[in-house]
Amino acid sequence: MVPPAILVLEDGRTFTGESYGAEGETFGEAVFSTGMTGYQETLTDPSYHRQVVVMTAPHVGNTGVNDDDPESRRIWVAGYVVRDPARRHSSWRATGSLDDALRDQGVVGISGVDTRALTRHLRERGAMRVGISTTTTDPAALLERVRSAPAMAGAELAGEVSTAEPYVVPAEGTTRLRVAALDLGIKANTPRMLAARGVEVHVLPATSSLDDVRALSPDGLFYSNGPGDPAATTDQVALLQGALGEGLPYFGICFGNQLFGRALGFGTYKLTYGHRGINQPVMDRTTGRVEVTAHNHGFAVDAPLDAVTTTPYGAASVSHVCLNDDVVEGLELRDDSERLRAFSVQYHPEAAAGPHDAAYLFDRFCDLMEGRH
Repeated sequence: MVPPAILVLEDGRTFTGESYGAEGETFGEAVFSTGMTGYQETLTDPSYHRQVVVMTAPHVGNTGVNDDDPESRRIWVAGYVVRDPARRHSSWRATGSLDDALRDQGVVGISGVDTRALTRHLRERGAMRVGISTTTTDPAALLERVRSAPAMAGAELAGEVSTAEPYVVPAEGTTRLRVAALDLGIKANTPRMLAARGVEVHVLPATSSLDDVRALSPDGLFYSNGPGDPAATTDQVALLQGALGEGLPYFGICFGNQLFGRALGFGTYKLTYGHRGINQPVMDRTTGRVEVTAHNHGFAVDAPLDAVTTTPYGAASVSHVCLNDDVVEGLELRDDSERLRAFSVQYHPEAAAGPHDAAYLFDRFCDLMEGRH
């Protein structure tokens, strides 16, 4: 018999269901993801560290799990909420069930929840702390522990998900360029996307210094996605400012966009419920093209949408914007001759599950680095 489980939000809203994955108790920030596929990529994305993910798609686990789709060494979500888990997975690529994978890695989840009602609540009230438990059926007792759990605002988490040691992803074929990539929660497909373009990627721990970057004599610097509050991060911002001051081409994704914004002097702020899913429309203002993109961010850069800002490193402007709510989705930095020096995007061009509309950004980075020589 499957044990009962309860979910309690920090405002007291309670949902009941059944245990899914590991039994026990977990806490984190409740967020929802609108993707209808790619759940294994979501689960293994380090950006979801300390977050409890609510899936808006009603049926989850249909294709099981496999050894090819993980984006990191483990599942990072703090908890998992689904409506109707697959009773039987079916895929020629599957090596096991999602339920077993969650259980094996100690991820506490809950199923049988009205995820539509839960999502509407989070969209109206905002992302908030949450607890899931199979060890208690007392909402009041769980609520007390939820409210004592740490909040996402002010959390510095990149160091908790980053690699402990540097490693190299070799270029495919002839090596054209070398990139120093700071791992703030990097997904495995990012170095692969660069390697496919002839880039040798040196992945560095989040604690790396500017001297560590200089020692590689790279053609460019890359900052990855990652979890936490960008306002709580200082060392990586200082490193980036030093690199920009030396004229090193830069490309940042997600958390790398937020830190780029801070390095340029912009602030960041927490979105009410964030963007998470694979169906977000974004306009690239440099081309006028609208892309359907994959998102996973709860913070955003506070930069003027229609103004150029003078910085110590050049002229900064907003290059991409979300068409749903006008959130800044990209920044670019140009020199006095209006030549591109550095850029970033808030969304995920490396999304393995798709869409792949934004894969051209890796080519833009390569062009930027080659134009430096």
